Amino acid sequence: MTGLTAAALAAVGFLAYQASANAPANLSAAPKSPGASASVTAAPTGPAKPQKDPLAIPAESGKGLRVVYGLTEKRVWLVDAKGQASSTFKVMPSTVHPAPGTYRVTSRSNTVRGSDGVQIEHVVRFTSVDDVAIGFSAAVDGTLPKPDPARKTGGIRMKKADGNAMWLFATIGSKVVVVA
Repeated sequence: MTGLTAAALAAVGFLAYQASANAPANLSAAPKSPGASASVTAAPTGPAKPQKDPLAIPAESGKGLRVVYGLTEKRVWLVDAKGQASSTFKVMPSTVHPAPGTYRVTSRSNTVRGSDGVQIEHVVRFTSVDDVAIGFSAAVDGTLPKPDPARKTGGIRMKKADGNAMWLFATIGSKVVVVA
């Protein structure tokens, strides 16, 4: 009797394995073998929850022509006068961060040496924190390293192409909105 029970359990286990291997991930999908049919369809469990678009301009960033810098997302949006993002890209923040708020571009430099010793280009400064200038820039060599946590630096680094877009977009007096 024990032998028959063991054989029956083994057979059931084998058949269950075969069935699961041939079942589609989505039960409403077409069956794998011709002539086979799926007898169960997935029923909706309720309305789908809308997903937040990770590239959407933060709602709390205001209106009009502006640069938006999201501290949490480590992302910049270049927003045109109609409120549409003409560009968005990830950035590498430095060790000193601006407080959320609205600023204006106060100075720009084509190429300089950053406070971390790296040669940078297309520097767009908009504030300072504890005597550390805060602004956007791109490393001339194209690198995007993490900042040294032991140094107080304010460069918000981006890729060279993004630095070019920022340089063309954010002239002296341009609005910069920093959001959490």
